[in-house]
Amino acid sequence: MNEAQLKERVAERAAAEGILDVSYTTADSPFGPLLLAATRRGVVRIGLPGQGDEALLEELAARVSPRVLEAPDQLDEARRELDLYFEGRLRDFGLPLDWQLSKDFRRRALRAVARIPYGGTRTYMEVAKSAGNERAVRAAGTACGSNPIPIVVPCHRVLRTGGGLGGYGGGLPMKESLLRLEGALDT
Repeated sequence: MNEAQLKERVAERAAAEGILDVSYTTADSPFGPLLLAATRRGVVRIGLPGQGDEALLEELAARVSPRVLEAPDQLDEARRELDLYFEGRLRDFGLPLDWQLSKDFRRRALRAVARIPYGGTRTYMEVAKSAGNERAVRAAGTACGSNPIPIVVPCHRVLRTGGGLGGYGGGLPMKESLLRLEGALDT
């Protein structure tokens, strides 16, 4: 049995015994590898290229559970849906999500972001209003900036009021590429 098979067997056993709290793996994307993590409730974290997998795993261990284990099979559906999305063949993710890394207004703002349709955009002001406080524009921006589930919760679809791109955790070229993929920006 090789190391990869052994790891998978340990992960399967941990899941079967109910002691696997956070599964993680990596997935390829046009921008580089993504770190995917899920709990029993759903996808809890997507790390973008350059965000540092080690730091993200430490954050999960501190904020969710120290029982974090590489378990690629647990994230097959997430990888499949992301592949289809990047190929332009998936418009709506069907993945269950675990919102525990976002609280209060940030969670409400990210739930509003999750409702932005494929190919559509909203302003930070519109997101703030949808989250229940139209004056909390900066807080809406902070929520997008700290989005633990980017791409699936499409903060790349949120723009400045004047139409400017604003910021993005994966960098502006990635935000622009995602918007072009969805047809929200002219090519």
